[in-house]
Amino acid sequence: MENNNNNPDNIKISKGVETLLGDPKKAIRKISGPMIVAMLVQSLYNIVDGIWVAGLGANQLAAVGLFFPVFMIVLSLAAGMSVGGSAAISREIGAKNKKQADSAAIHTLFLGLLLAVLITFLVYPYIRNIFLSVGAKNTVVDMVVGYGKIIIAGTVILIFNNIASGILRGEGDTKRVMYAMGLGSILNMILDPIFIYTFHMGIDGAAWATIVSILTTSILVFFWLFIKKNTYVNFRFRSFKYNGRIMKEILRVGVPSSLAQMSMAIAIFILNAFIVKIDGSDGVAIFTSAWRIIMIGIVPLLGIAIGVTAVTGAAFGAKDSKKLSTGYFYGIKIGVVIEAGIVILIFIFAAQLSYLFSYSQNTAHISEGLTKTLRELIWFLPTVPLGMLTSSMFQGIGKGENSLIMTIMRTLIFQLLFAYLLGVVYHYGLSGVCWGVVIGNVTASLIGVLWGQIVINNLKKKFTTIKKTTD
Repeated sequence: MENNNNNPDNIKISKGVETLLGDPKKAIRKISGPMIVAMLVQSLYNIVDGIWVAGLGANQLAAVGLFFPVFMIVLSLAAGMSVGGSAAISREIGAKNKKQADSAAIHTLFLGLLLAVLITFLVYPYIRNIFLSVGAKNTVVDMVVGYGKIIIAGTVILIFNNIASGILRGEGDTKRVMYAMGLGSILNMILDPIFIYTFHMGIDGAAWATIVSILTTSILVFFWLFIKKNTYVNFRFRSFKYNGRIMKEILRVGVPSSLAQMSMAIAIFILNAFIVKIDGSDGVAIFTSAWRIIMIGIVPLLGIAIGVTAVTGAAFGAKDSKKLSTGYFYGIKIGVVIEAGIVILIFIFAAQLSYLFSYSQNTAHISEGLTKTLRELIWFLPTVPLGMLTSSMFQGIGKGENSLIMTIMRTLIFQLLFAYLLGVVYHYGLSGVCWGVVIGNVTASLIGVLWGQIVINNLKKKFTTIKKTTD
């Protein structure tokens, strides 16, 4: 590896490899911990953002809830390319090819900026039509359009922030990623009430708080990458040459990852359309507020998923089916235990959690419905690890298409099917949509874990045959 003696990140990479090749249970705990902390801080911002918006009224809360899936689609595209670039950089570092690692970083950056420009020009002019198509009406449309235009105008900043963080992750520098995520989230929480209430900007203020926070984080990451230049990868734009192989590797990982995350956002978008038809803007305010709280409960699984992908990937590379199976099922075990505890807490404190989004006179009327919705939605959480961590294992062993199928089966097939049947066809209203989400997720998760077991059993046979042949 070039500049080996001058690159302190080699030590981090070596320690990471040592962890991955050791006890799979310890590896999952060690890898998952820091990411859980970072994601919890970011998720806390989502809750706080909703709390400040709730003080404006149910229509404002509904408007932000309606835009949330669009925001998630943009984020999923950015995150997918970030994951693709990060994986490509890590592989080149593992192959001791620093020049190709630098090239992968530049390719990822250019790809992200191109994506940002396309999104801005393709979405910005049509925001009003998008939300009219899902049934939003009157003042809610005006609110969501004003809010959305501010966010979409900042797409370049948003995507650069994701891509730059992915480059840092690719070289093993997760500490600075955590610092950046923490700074952005905390700053956003501080700016929200100032922009919304002190400057009297309403939900537009929430959008501006988001953009300013992301801009600040982006400036910090830009400083690390391009001014301080103390990262492992270097950006030599003058000597840059397009490399089709590297671009293919980035897209091969990034596109399925984007599609998987996008399917979740699309599912929420369609669920919002069901709810608008059933229960109007109040129903959307209730469901999206409950969903924000439920998503906090899934955050620990996102960290565990990163650990499962890494551990199963290392075990697959070593053709060690025992470590692969141990890492996969240990992740599921601790995931189920954590989620069961979260279900109990949310059920007990549902009324108190609901108050966070219904404390003002304008939103007090949704309090009872929000409490009820929370106590209905939570029951799919204990089965989420079965499906989510199966997808992570598939990513680890290089079966990205399996992971994508798992996600689509859960979000766009079973979840929407049962929500539509119970909520719209059989007229059980918002409760029907909630129980449809629960049944859909549980069904997909059970199928997922069975599929995962079949794949692992096949790998055990394959690895045993390979060992017998080599012996």
